[in-house]
Amino acid sequence: MDKLLPKLHKLTQNLWWTWKPEVRTIFRDLDLDLYHKAHRNPMSFLKLIAPEKLERRASDVDVPARVDRALRQLHEYLTPATTWGLTHTGAMRSRPIAYFCMEFGIHESLPIYSGGLGILAGDHLKSASDLGIPLVGVGLLYHEGYTSQVLNSDYWQQDVVEPFDIADLPLVHAKDRHGEPILVAVELPGRIVHAAVLEVLVGRIRLILLDTRVKQNDPQDVALAARLYGGDQRMRIEQELLLGVGGARALRALGITASVFHLNEGHSAFALLERARHRIQADGMDPHLALQEVASATVFTTHTPVDAGHDRFPADLAAEHLRTLAEGLKLPLVEVLGLGRVNPHDHGSPFLPTVLALKLSRRANGVSALHGVVSRKMWNHLYPGLREDAVPIGHVTNGVHLPTWLATEMNHLYESHLGVGYQSALTRPDTWAKIMGVSSAEIWETKQVLKARTMRFVRERHAKTRARLGLPEIEPVPLDPDALTIGFARRFVPYKRPDLLFTDLDRLDRLVNDPDRPVNLIFSGRAHPADNTGKGLIQKVAKLLEDPRFRHRILFIENYNIHVGRMIYQGIDAWLNNPQRPLEACGTSGMKVVLNGGLHISVRDGWWAEAYDGENGFAIGTGEIHANQAIQDERDAEDLFRLLEEEVVPLYYGNRNAAGVPRCWVERQKQSIRTLAWRFNADRMLQDYVQHLYLPAAVGSSCQMPPA
Repeated sequence: MDKLLPKLHKLTQNLWWTWKPEVRTIFRDLDLDLYHKAHRNPMSFLKLIAPEKLERRASDVDVPARVDRALRQLHEYLTPATTWGLTHTGAMRSRPIAYFCMEFGIHESLPIYSGGLGILAGDHLKSASDLGIPLVGVGLLYHEGYTSQVLNSDYWQQDVVEPFDIADLPLVHAKDRHGEPILVAVELPGRIVHAAVLEVLVGRIRLILLDTRVKQNDPQDVALAARLYGGDQRMRIEQELLLGVGGARALRALGITASVFHLNEGHSAFALLERARHRIQADGMDPHLALQEVASATVFTTHTPVDAGHDRFPADLAAEHLRTLAEGLKLPLVEVLGLGRVNPHDHGSPFLPTVLALKLSRRANGVSALHGVVSRKMWNHLYPGLREDAVPIGHVTNGVHLPTWLATEMNHLYESHLGVGYQSALTRPDTWAKIMGVSSAEIWETKQVLKARTMRFVRERHAKTRARLGLPEIEPVPLDPDALTIGFARRFVPYKRPDLLFTDLDRLDRLVNDPDRPVNLIFSGRAHPADNTGKGLIQKVAKLLEDPRFRHRILFIENYNIHVGRMIYQGIDAWLNNPQRPLEACGTSGMKVVLNGGLHISVRDGWWAEAYDGENGFAIGTGEIHANQAIQDERDAEDLFRLLEEEVVPLYYGNRNAAGVPRCWVERQKQSIRTLAWRFNADRMLQDYVQHLYLPAAVGSSCQMPPA
């Protein structure tokens, strides 16, 4: 025991375990209930487990040998002989990419994320680690995290703050060469805010997080980074200054000279002004040349085609906060403010960090092919004289980190048929072509195992919600385990239309309660704490459970997070995505379902617009949009009902063999995996960023020709 506990602690010190199920299983096997009570956080778990129980269970489940094996695998992972990055990233190994993001979704035990942007950032770091790409993440440590969702008796979302203990995470204070903790300072109106620089290892990647809980700050400034997306516009611009300016200064304090700044959304755009300010102050550069140099080494990714999704700071608020930076840049304040204005000469117009990022980056991208088109149209007015198709915004379609989201059973199936080393060749079509030779029975049986686990999970979660609200248990148990089960889980906002199927409740009743071909619907998702419209949509969905027609067919699962998402993605039969086209920039949840053998049912938006081939899932509508959104909603609702009634449900229940396997459904599952898995994974995404954006921005390409 004296030797085992330090080894277990060593395993927890790198978040590599978050995508290694065999490591997580070590802790699960010691005490499953305690593991979940500790929010599936191994460090918290080791504090809670009684030493005598640890000793007893360790021998029962052969923990010492499993821990030694895991530590050996971690060492081999951290000291590879070769990686894709070692071969392809060249000079960036000495000058890494600095990847800035407002949120990072690594694991549910580190609640510094709210949704898709953070999850994407977490997957970005993990795949960069797997590929050996030299990259450093930069973000903020929100010591109160985001919020947890709890529904009240009227099914209205309550936003509960659940601070986490930094001691339960493998965060370490960065220190200078004298062994002193590193602090950075950021000038805000009338004061200076300080932040400690903390680091956490995500495999081979360093993630730098700034923490305002230092003695130099007064309570107001400690609270500045307390909560993700909290407070008013003043707090928002100050958080973004802390992230951008403070993050750039933290890199310098750590001795990291980045070749490229990659801004994941506009929240960190102030990093570019700070980078230019430093060149001007340290190297005597001309201000305009410094801004040009910064732009040439910047990659900017925009994620939202929704106009309201871009921050707009009032002119006076922006002027107040950018005065010190303008002085450091040796530029008139009005000129600096103009960098963030659509019309720089309109001195009363708001300041947009997205506009600043677009003007100070030579390489910008949307996150799907269609989103690239939408973004060029959306920002065409920033580039007067250019045709819409000549606007310098491209696209890199998002992907998901397969090891994070893949069920263990599916991984075993893939290893058996694609080869034990298939994860090192995820982006090769021939790797996934082998899925066509797998027997339909094996795929079906694997999915049934995953489906049973998902059913248990959602029923238990729903039962706990009802018990907390003082509601009676639903009898018989909801959700027929043999029924076609469709999932819908995401942020609840009107354009994502979570209530599209509720436009005709009688028709929905006939669909889900067909005695021979029933359908289950599982919903989950959260609204922003300030979004009462989104909360109203949640209430509308959840209240449907009061209708006896739907009580056994439809469930809403509260507090959607990484864990809940993973449990739903892995076991449902199909995934529903029905936003207003073209407002879904990409949408990655469906990719996670596809990797786990589920089929995607979606509007031709985001990634599905470039992925659907007619046989690898289902498409709602034709992709054409009516000028009147109300009419379009009616069309999409009709198309969705017809698609479910005439294609999806018949395919699931039809053409079954003697063992009950729906052969045509499974053939479509195979086609889905074969055509989509190699393209829509984060390894392919990172390789695209390296080859088409990072290397050119770092002046590291062997060949690049300017356009004619």
